[in-house]
Amino acid sequence: MRYQRPKGTADILPGESEKWQYIEETARMLFSDYRYREIRTPMFENFDVFSRTSGETSDIVTKEMYDFYDKGDRHVTLRPEGTAGVVRSFVENKLYGPDTQKPVKVFYMGPMFRYERPQSGRLREFHQIGVEAFGSEAPELDVEVIAMAMDLLQHYGINDLRLAINTLGDQETRDNYRKALIDYLTPHFDSLSEDSQERLNKNPLRVLDSKDPADQVFVDNAPSILDYLSDNAKKHFDKVTTLLNELGIEYKIDHTIVRGLDYYNHTIFEIMANSKSLGEGYTTICAGGRYDGLVNELGGPEMPGVGFGLGVERLLLLMEAEKVEFPEFNPLDAYVVGIGEKANLESLKIVQSLRMNGFSADRDYLNRKPKAQFKTANKMNANYTLTIGDQEIEDGTIHVKNMENSKEETFKLEEVKQNFGKLIEENF
Repeated sequence: MRYQRPKGTADILPGESEKWQYIEETARMLFSDYRYREIRTPMFENFDVFSRTSGETSDIVTKEMYDFYDKGDRHVTLRPEGTAGVVRSFVENKLYGPDTQKPVKVFYMGPMFRYERPQSGRLREFHQIGVEAFGSEAPELDVEVIAMAMDLLQHYGINDLRLAINTLGDQETRDNYRKALIDYLTPHFDSLSEDSQERLNKNPLRVLDSKDPADQVFVDNAPSILDYLSDNAKKHFDKVTTLLNELGIEYKIDHTIVRGLDYYNHTIFEIMANSKSLGEGYTTICAGGRYDGLVNELGGPEMPGVGFGLGVERLLLLMEAEKVEFPEFNPLDAYVVGIGEKANLESLKIVQSLRMNGFSADRDYLNRKPKAQFKTANKMNANYTLTIGDQEIEDGTIHVKNMENSKEETFKLEEVKQNFGKLIEENF
């Protein structure tokens, strides 16, 4: 029987995994600059954590979640996105307490799961990097999160970006807009897709998120939520746009953006990249927004929140299409060439001493001749080769060669073991 990975998953092999490490470490360093700290939550949660927060009419809940009953007859689901689990943890661990500095800023990274048709950059097991900030209603925090997302993508070498923003307003806004949307769509009920017909009276905003061609003509001509903003919602959104202007961050207001999850309100945004690797035209690679009622929805106090999520697989496709140069991974400082049986043990001692002193080092483990060992050192782009044989062991010496300029020196063996860094600094 031939075993294969499950459909919609991928093996991340050496050579590729280093790119993932670079993406993750770049994110960690940038988030630290913005004072965000890491949070890690389980890969599976109680089903209600996502069904309650994502919305019963969302595609995630109705079509895409990997949910099942475990041996204790508990209804659980593999996490389809990061925010709800972070909010659950925030509430359960009382991170909203009076002694906690507000806003509480966290980031996460890891695998998510959705049962959808696998395609380039969209797998059933995919990876997200995201941030969440709790405890402030300030539009300034919305803008910080947007600016950080743009900053992160630019750190990855992605510059042809388009920022689209919208607002879903407050409860008063959504109540008024919901009625207007139902009044607009109801006469076209028979022409809507089956999904949109089902969503019309439950959550008409979901119709605006439809990708079905049958719905597009109605979506394009739907009333704009911007015409139904309450005074409070308009004030918040105006401040967001003013601040983006002040920071020199270009954006486009797109009233059709609603996001695929029901918990958003006020500011929402999508950052799109222009690359054929993701499809024709601009395609969303990072998105997020404000969700002021979500903490309360999961049993916590009234506590505002805002954040974003970024898909790593799509980011990698984009970086490779844009020919972004990744840094050199795992450079080899020294390769020890052992000649003869006596050198076998000594070369092991040498590589271990070098490693203990902070250098990356390797040697032959296949009992190959010196010529083959030197060829391997070249292939591995070793900075230095260290050669030792029977005579060198007897003399207590070792030959060190700089592979870039071919300069070679002979040193005392013990000096190399103890002070390799100092020797190469002074002699090469």
